[in-house]
Amino acid sequence: MDFSSLLVPALLAVTALVGMGRRVDVYSTLTEGAREGLSVLLGILTPLVGLLTAVYMFRASGAMEFFAQLLSPLLVKIGIPPETAALLFIRPVSGGGALAVGSELIAQYGPDSYIGRVAAVMLGSTETTFYTIAVYFGSAGIRRTRHTIPAALTADLVGFVAAAFAVRLFFY
Repeated sequence: MDFSSLLVPALLAVTALVGMGRRVDVYSTLTEGAREGLSVLLGILTPLVGLLTAVYMFRASGAMEFFAQLLSPLLVKIGIPPETAALLFIRPVSGGGALAVGSELIAQYGPDSYIGRVAAVMLGSTETTFYTIAVYFGSAGIRRTRHTIPAALTADLVGFVAAAFAVRLFFY
Protein backbone atom coordinates (compact mmCIF):
# COMPACT_ATOMS: atom_id res chain seq x y z
CA MET A 1 0.00 0.00 0.00
CA ASP A 2 1.25 3.43 -0.98
CA PHE A 3 1.72 6.08 1.75
CA SER A 4 0.32 8.85 -0.46
CA SER A 5 -3.02 7.03 -0.79
CA LEU A 6 -3.38 7.18 3.00
CA LEU A 7 -2.43 10.83 3.36
CA VAL A 8 -5.84 12.44 2.72
CA PRO A 9 -7.83 10.03 4.91
CA ALA A 10 -5.23 10.47 7.67
CA LEU A 11 -5.49 14.27 7.47
CA LEU A 12 -9.29 14.09 7.63
CA ALA A 13 -9.15 11.74 10.62
CA VAL A 14 -6.63 13.91 12.49
CA THR A 15 -8.72 17.02 11.79
CA ALA A 16 -11.88 15.32 13.09
CA LEU A 17 -10.07 14.06 16.21
CA VAL A 18 -8.60 17.49 16.98
CA GLY A 19 -12.03 19.07 16.49
CA MET A 20 -13.66 16.54 18.80
CA GLY A 21 -10.90 17.09 21.35
CA ARG A 22 -11.69 20.80 21.34
CA ARG A 23 -15.39 20.02 21.69
CA VAL A 24 -16.31 21.34 18.23
CA ASP A 25 -19.35 19.94 16.46
CA VAL A 26 -17.32 18.63 13.51
CA TYR A 27 -20.27 17.66 11.29
CA SER A 28 -22.08 21.01 11.55
CA THR A 29 -18.82 22.88 11.00
CA LEU A 30 -18.16 20.76 7.91
CA THR A 31 -21.62 21.40 6.46
CA GLU A 32 -21.37 25.13 7.23
CA GLY A 33 -18.02 25.29 5.42
CA ALA A 34 -19.45 23.41 2.45
CA ARG A 35 -22.39 25.85 2.33
CA GLU A 36 -20.01 28.83 2.33
CA GLY A 37 -17.91 27.19 -0.40
CA LEU A 38 -20.97 26.73 -2.59
CA SER A 39 -21.98 30.35 -2.15
CA VAL A 40 -18.48 31.46 -3.18
CA LEU A 41 -18.68 29.13 -6.19
CA LEU A 42 -21.99 30.63 -7.25
CA GLY A 43 -20.55 34.12 -6.86
CA ILE A 44 -17.59 33.51 -9.16
CA LEU A 45 -19.21 31.13 -11.63
CA THR A 46 -20.87 33.81 -13.76
CA PRO A 47 -17.71 35.89 -14.35
CA LEU A 48 -15.72 32.74 -15.14
CA VAL A 49 -18.25 31.49 -17.69
CA GLY A 50 -18.25 34.90 -19.36
CA LEU A 51 -14.47 35.03 -19.36
CA LEU A 52 -14.04 31.58 -20.88
CA THR A 53 -16.71 32.27 -23.49
CA ALA A 54 -14.94 35.48 -24.49
CA VAL A 55 -11.60 33.64 -24.85
CA TYR A 56 -13.05 30.96 -27.10
CA MET A 57 -14.89 33.54 -29.21
CA PHE A 58 -11.69 35.59 -29.54
CA ARG A 59 -9.73 32.60 -30.81
CA ALA A 60 -12.50 31.19 -33.03
CA SER A 61 -13.24 34.52 -34.71
CA GLY A 62 -9.69 34.91 -35.98
CA ALA A 63 -9.28 38.20 -34.10
CA MET A 64 -6.30 36.85 -32.20
CA GLU A 65 -4.40 36.09 -35.40
CA PHE A 66 -5.37 39.47 -36.86
CA PHE A 67 -4.06 41.40 -33.87
CA ALA A 68 -0.93 39.23 -33.74
CA GLN A 69 -0.11 40.15 -37.34
CA LEU A 70 -0.91 43.78 -36.64
CA LEU A 71 1.49 43.88 -33.68
CA SER A 72 4.30 41.90 -35.32
CA PRO A 73 6.46 44.90 -36.33
CA LEU A 74 6.26 46.38 -32.83
CA LEU A 75 7.02 43.05 -31.21
CA VAL A 76 10.13 42.60 -33.34
CA LYS A 77 11.35 46.07 -32.31
CA ILE A 78 11.09 45.26 -28.60
CA GLY A 79 12.62 41.80 -28.98
CA ILE A 80 9.56 39.56 -28.68
CA PRO A 81 9.23 36.90 -31.38
CA PRO A 82 6.01 37.58 -33.32
CA GLU A 83 5.15 33.89 -33.15
CA THR A 84 4.53 34.31 -29.41
CA ALA A 85 1.99 37.11 -29.91
CA ALA A 86 -0.89 34.74 -29.19
CA LEU A 87 0.48 34.34 -25.66
CA LEU A 88 0.26 38.10 -25.19
CA PHE A 89 -3.47 37.95 -25.75
CA ILE A 90 -4.40 34.63 -24.15
CA ARG A 91 -2.19 34.49 -21.04
CA PRO A 92 -3.87 37.35 -19.12
CA VAL A 93 -7.25 35.71 -19.66
CA SER A 94 -6.82 31.94 -19.65
CA GLY A 95 -4.07 29.77 -18.21
CA GLY A 96 -5.32 26.68 -20.02
CA GLY A 97 -5.56 28.52 -23.32
CA ALA A 98 -2.07 29.94 -22.86
CA LEU A 99 -0.71 26.51 -22.04
CA ALA A 100 -2.26 25.17 -25.23
CA VAL A 101 -0.72 27.98 -27.29
CA GLY A 102 2.63 27.49 -25.56
CA SER A 103 2.51 23.75 -26.20
CA GLU A 104 1.78 24.36 -29.88
CA LEU A 105 4.73 26.75 -30.12
CA ILE A 106 7.09 24.32 -28.40
CA ALA A 107 5.88 21.42 -30.55
CA GLN A 108 6.30 23.46 -33.73
CA TYR A 109 9.64 25.18 -33.00
CA GLY A 110 11.18 22.87 -30.39
CA PRO A 111 11.84 23.34 -26.68
CA ASP A 112 15.42 24.55 -27.21
CA SER A 113 14.58 27.08 -29.90
CA TYR A 114 14.49 30.78 -29.13
CA ILE A 115 10.72 30.87 -29.64
CA GLY A 116 10.17 27.80 -27.47
CA ARG A 117 12.24 29.19 -24.63
CA VAL A 118 10.62 32.62 -24.82
CA ALA A 119 7.18 30.98 -24.74
CA ALA A 120 8.16 28.89 -21.70
CA VAL A 121 9.53 31.89 -19.81
CA MET A 122 6.45 33.94 -20.75
CA LEU A 123 4.21 31.24 -19.33
CA GLY A 124 6.19 31.22 -16.11
CA SER A 125 6.66 34.96 -15.64
CA THR A 126 3.14 36.24 -16.25
CA GLU A 127 -0.23 35.77 -14.61
CA THR A 128 -3.75 34.96 -15.73
CA THR A 129 -4.77 38.47 -14.72
CA PHE A 130 -8.47 38.52 -15.58
CA TYR A 131 -9.05 35.00 -14.28
CA THR A 132 -7.33 35.84 -11.00
CA ILE A 133 -9.28 39.06 -10.61
CA ALA A 134 -12.56 37.29 -11.40
CA VAL A 135 -11.89 34.55 -8.84
CA TYR A 136 -10.33 36.48 -5.97
CA PHE A 137 -12.24 39.73 -6.29
CA GLY A 138 -15.45 37.79 -6.94
CA SER A 139 -14.99 35.59 -3.88
CA ALA A 140 -14.25 38.65 -1.73
CA GLY A 141 -17.25 40.54 -3.14
CA ILE A 142 -15.15 43.33 -4.65
CA ARG A 143 -16.87 44.85 -7.69
CA ARG A 144 -14.69 47.84 -8.52
CA THR A 145 -11.20 46.90 -9.66
CA ARG A 146 -10.05 50.50 -10.17
CA HIS A 147 -6.28 50.40 -10.69
CA THR A 148 -5.87 46.63 -10.39
CA ILE A 149 -6.34 45.78 -14.05
CA PRO A 150 -3.99 48.45 -15.50
CA ALA A 151 -1.31 47.64 -12.91
CA ALA A 152 -1.60 43.88 -13.46
CA LEU A 153 -1.53 44.22 -17.26
CA THR A 154 1.54 46.46 -17.00
CA ALA A 155 3.22 43.78 -14.89
CA ASP A 156 2.27 41.17 -17.50
CA LEU A 157 3.75 43.31 -20.29
CA VAL A 158 6.97 43.69 -18.31
CA GLY A 159 7.00 39.91 -17.84
CA PHE A 160 6.59 39.33 -21.58
CA VAL A 161 9.39 41.73 -22.51
CA ALA A 162 11.64 40.46 -19.71
CA ALA A 163 11.09 36.89 -20.93
CA ALA A 164 12.45 37.68 -24.38
CA PHE A 165 15.32 39.68 -22.89
CA ALA A 166 16.22 36.97 -20.36
CA VAL A 167 16.22 34.19 -22.94
CA ARG A 168 18.42 36.25 -25.25
CA LEU A 169 20.76 37.18 -22.38
CA PHE A 170 21.16 33.74 -20.82
CA PHE A 171 20.76 31.35 -23.74
CA TYR A 172 21.98 33.14 -26.86
